[in-house]
Amino acid sequence: GGVIGAASHPRIQSLVYVAALAPDEGETVADVFYKNPPHPKAPELKPDGEGWIWLPDNAFDDAFAQNARPKEHALLRAVQRPIAVPCIQKPVPKPGWRDLPSWYLIAQEDRMINPATQKFMADRMNANTHTHDVDHAPLITRPETVTEILREAISAAQ
Repeated sequence: GGVIGAASHPRIQSLVYVAALAPDEGETVADVFYKNPPHPKAPELKPDGEGWIWLPDNAFDDAFAQNARPKEHALLRAVQRPIAVPCIQKPVPKPGWRDLPSWYLIAQEDRMINPATQKFMADRMNANTHTHDVDHAPLITRPETVTEILREAISAAQ
């Protein structure tokens, strides 16, 4: 959301946010992430000794993709990449959603990004909003739902 939403290229005709953070110009990812209280099962996110933020192993089962199968949880744990603290603390430039049509999937069962925060971001970007009973990782747990929204965005851009 934050970095990709600021990308600019003449071939980009619209943006689709899937349970994502969408900071506005001058905001940080942390500003929007902590806008509302976390879910009780959300993991505590803190940097390790080298300044990287990793999801704890249980976060995949409890919060990131609670609707996924055990094999998917194991794969997510094995391939996760950390986030560097400066990535969430740097203010973003003017986001693409200011100029491009945008879609937003609000994940009602999200335990990572509060659904109220997602609704706030979708509303302020005037996104074509879809609300579904999905977790934070519907690309894994409900790919058909994400595909429908992508097709809608593509059709609108043609």
